[in-house]
Amino acid sequence: MNQIDLKDRTAVVTGGAQGIGRAVAERLTASGATVCLWDKDAALAERTAAELGAGTSFLAVDLTDFAAVEKATAETEARLGRIDILIANAGIAGANAPVADYPVEEWRRIVDINLNGVFYCCKTVVAGMARRNYGRIVNLASIAGKEGNPNAAAYSASKAGVIALTKSLGKEMAGHDIAVNCVTPAAARTRIFDQMSQEHIDYMLSRIPRGRFLELDEAAAMIAWLVSAENTFATGAVFDLSGGRATY
Repeated sequence: MNQIDLKDRTAVVTGGAQGIGRAVAERLTASGATVCLWDKDAALAERTAAELGAGTSFLAVDLTDFAAVEKATAETEARLGRIDILIANAGIAGANAPVADYPVEEWRRIVDINLNGVFYCCKTVVAGMARRNYGRIVNLASIAGKEGNPNAAAYSASKAGVIALTKSLGKEMAGHDIAVNCVTPAAARTRIFDQMSQEHIDYMLSRIPRGRFLELDEAAAMIAWLVSAENTFATGAVFDLSGGRATY
């Protein structure tokens, strides 16, 4: 494992109790960062924080509630002194169905978590980064946000929105030492698969030229470099983690 220097840096990882979020939190901690996990599942976040060891804390946060995100930002800054790094990872897959049959409330639920939640986190955290003239943000999008998966329009649209949000914020912050990027993973075998039909899982695998799903530590490795001080130029960019699936 390459050593990324994050000594004395502070980080927030949303959805950090499990899956890609947990893998990223582990990598950041191993690199010297102090990490706060934001997760709706307080019990699981507490266990994960304990397993990651001293210096890792957690907050139970509903990312669809802007006031709750504001409060979590203030509490984390008071606890850690500042927020240098934000990994906006939390998200859900939602139901699989054609657009004509897609439940309107399910559409709203997915967009609220996957897109609005990322916006709320970026909005509340980036202000402090701008005052300090330093910050690194990585938003988790998806290859579905580039290509659109059939029977997953809500998920695909929400992740396309994350890509556009990232590009906009990256341009806004380009005059500061603040890098705002996103990654577009292909599917990784996490609990998000529990929300998908086997048919949809098989479809996603069939689209990956590597012939396998993404490993969590592969995502964590790329993200760890993107949030390091070494990343001094790349911003507003989309980094592919699709195993060869992406065509642009």
